[in-house]
Amino acid sequence: MKTDPRIDDYIARAAPFAQPILIHVRKIAHEALPEAEESLKWGVPNFTIGGKNAVGMAAFKAHAGIMLADSDEAGGGIGRFGKLTSLEDLPPDDELVARFRQTAEAVRSGKLPKAKPKAQIPMPDDFAKALAASPSAHKIFDGFTDAQRRDYLEWITGAKREATRAKRIA
Repeated sequence: MKTDPRIDDYIARAAPFAQPILIHVRKIAHEALPEAEESLKWGVPNFTIGGKNAVGMAAFKAHAGIMLADSDEAGGGIGRFGKLTSLEDLPPDDELVARFRQTAEAVRSGKLPKAKPKAQIPMPDDFAKALAASPSAHKIFDGFTDAQRRDYLEWITGAKREATRAKRIA
C-alpha cells in the first residue's frame, strides 16, 4: 500500500498518547488490506477500497478511534472499538486483521449497512404561517433538500425559549 504523506502529518500532529495507536492501526491496515489506498477524508485518515472507505482512524484530545464501514455500532466514543487511550485498549492484532478484512469484503460486495432514515419533523404552525407570509422565504425553503429542511426545523423547534424560537423563525 502506498502511503499518503498527509497521514504522516496527521499522526505527527496527534496527541502523544494517540500517536502509537494511529501508527499501529496504520500498520495493521497495511497488513490486512494491501490493495487499499490511504486517503484523508473529512480530515481523518481512511483506508479505501475502490474509492470507498473501509477503515478509518481518528485522534481527539483524550482518545482515538477506529471506524469500520460495515459497522453501525458505536463503541462508546468514535468507532467500533470505543475510546482508545493506549495500545492496550486495542484488540489483539489477529482480531483487527480479521475485522479489517471482513470490512473490506463488505465494501467490495456492496453489503454495507444502510443509514437509518431520520424521523420527519412536522411543520410547526407558527413557522408555516411565517412562510406563507413571505413567498420568497417559502420558495427558498421549498428548494432545500429533505435534510436541509429537517435541520432547519430542528433548529427552530429546538429553541428552549419562545423568544428564541420567534427570533429563529423571523
